[in-house]
Amino acid sequence: MPELPEVETVMNGLRQFLLGKKIVRAKLFTPKIRNIVPKKISKTVENHRVLGVYRRAKYMVFDMDDGHSIIVHLGMTGVFRTILPNQKKFEKDIHDHFLMQTEDGVEIVFRDPRRFGVLDVLKTEEVSRSKYLGHLGIEPLSREFTAKKLHADLARRSLPIKQAIMDQKIVVGVGNIYASEALFKSRIDPRRAANTLDESELTTLVKNIKSVLREAIKNGGSTLRDYRNIGGERGYFQMHFEVYDREGKPCPDCTCDWEKIGGIKRIVQGSRSTFYCETKQR
Repeated sequence: MPELPEVETVMNGLRQFLLGKKIVRAKLFTPKIRNIVPKKISKTVENHRVLGVYRRAKYMVFDMDDGHSIIVHLGMTGVFRTILPNQKKFEKDIHDHFLMQTEDGVEIVFRDPRRFGVLDVLKTEEVSRSKYLGHLGIEPLSREFTAKKLHADLARRSLPIKQAIMDQKIVVGVGNIYASEALFKSRIDPRRAANTLDESELTTLVKNIKSVLREAIKNGGSTLRDYRNIGGERGYFQMHFEVYDREGKPCPDCTCDWEKIGGIKRIVQGSRSTFYCETKQR
């Protein structure tokens, strides 16, 4: 499932084609994916200009000049395809659900083979308090995400720290991959109770969450299965994994007899795989 860096990468790609542009044609092909898509979505977009393109958690929001916004979640397999004017014109595929064409002749297609994505229309003024965004916690790349803030939020939470930083009500977008990687860089055991970490440890963790997410965005996200950016390219952050999906292998700068110890461990937390070094992470 695309996480924050993947959504950010897609959004940045879309912004160059959509922001400030007028949509001259729109077509809804599928009435229901994860949600029932409003029939008015085409009229909301067609002959209107895009005033804003931004991300909140793993949602993308397109603000239109008529006071409405389109909200999109990629689900597990959702992608946007862009077809430039000098390329072969759009030919619908069974997994294509929505089409927009800009005044520049660029065709932008939302496709989602497994149909777990979201495509909805809201009044712009209602987006922040909607069922999609109203419950969300702080953005991890914002200035407001600090060790002091996290320490206060975790004070009464005894669940494992990895599950705590993946709780969208606490901090958004720290997905499974990036939680494992940030905790390894911070030398924090993912099983530790969240309320046992002191502010110094959380300072290191916040720093590394930001660092891992920024590096992932720089590398276009991680492609493990279906994820592609708007040009169809894979992300490459998986080439930089230090612990994720490396069970039984040595961690970076390993000084252990890793063949005896067994290398990087894999456990299951909250139905998700966690990878960590039991020697370095305490």
